[in-house]
Amino acid sequence: MWIEYNPNPLGLRVGDCVIRAISKALDMPWEKTYIDLCVQGFMMGDLASSNAVWSAYLKHKGFKRCTIQDCPDCYTVDDFCQEHPKGVYVIGTGSHAVAVVDGCVFDAWNSLRETPVYYFEKGE
Repeated sequence: MWIEYNPNPLGLRVGDCVIRAISKALDMPWEKTYIDLCVQGFMMGDLASSNAVWSAYLKHKGFKRCTIQDCPDCYTVDDFCQEHPKGVYVIGTGSHAVAVVDGCVFDAWNSLRETPVYYFEKGE
């Protein structure tokens, strides 16, 4: 199931998917998430939206990175949601990031047909 979610204060839907996804997964305001990722990026000498930066940030917040082994051309975010009906996840598709909470996709647009490459699972 897709639930429209866009905490961007200006309602923008482009370029901040990592911030939106992490904001939802950590239940934090968009602004705090943005600043935290900028600080993480500054410490790493990289941009806030780079995979290395947001990966390091999520790991610091107790998330574990996992790779998806299923069919890379036929497995979708919707399939992932059906297989993970409980828990908090941030999925990376290679060009997009999306939050999944208890089997529901929270995103500014319906990304259920996207192909996930890896995901971060929130620890206990």
